[in-house]
Amino acid sequence: MSTNMKVTLGVLAVALAVLIGVVVVNRDGTPGTTAASEALVRPDSHRLSTAADGKTTVVEFLDFECESCLAAYPGVEKLRAEYGDRITYVVRYFPIASHPNAYNAAHAAEAAARQGKFEPMYKKLFDNQNAWGHNPQSQADVFAGYAREIGLDMTRYNSDVASTEVANRVKADATDGENAGVQGTPTFFINGEQYTDSPTYDGLKTAIDASLTA
Repeated sequence: MSTNMKVTLGVLAVALAVLIGVVVVNRDGTPGTTAASEALVRPDSHRLSTAADGKTTVVEFLDFECESCLAAYPGVEKLRAEYGDRITYVVRYFPIASHPNAYNAAHAAEAAARQGKFEPMYKKLFDNQNAWGHNPQSQADVFAGYAREIGLDMTRYNSDVASTEVANRVKADATDGENAGVQGTPTFFINGEQYTDSPTYDGLKTAIDASLTA
């Protein structure tokens, strides 16, 4: 083999190695759509319903103190009653820092979840948002009252609601939301695709029906 041929082959080998390296770096450094979808629903995410066929999954990132979330809430509840276990409905925390009790409310919901009572607390918080929302004083005592009303073990609730584990769980949801492009609440995803129209009953129903018949 000539010296020129050896040099040429060496250059080609280096170029190939560089190309492979670029492909590997790009593959590892750019999250795929599958990974993004998996981040929308974690194994410990709170499911208000679960579809046996797994065909349609609706994920809502919400803030219990958000007025827009409260406005969407009746339509969401109507949809949940209508579709039942034909859809999987997942709730994720996304408390807004400017809302004085958003984190307290999320922590209360998560503490309730640890006793199997996420949904009752979810409903308590939204059904009573006009009473406690946008109050600059801590509403932790109000939320403790809701905990008693739904029958929680208060010793365990008080421990959980103040725990680092609960705080980290809420933050983990918010981080997933940020990584998925959530910028405000409520934000909905249907089968991994962000729903960008107004979150009305009719709008969400149209999107859900389309996913069920796809």
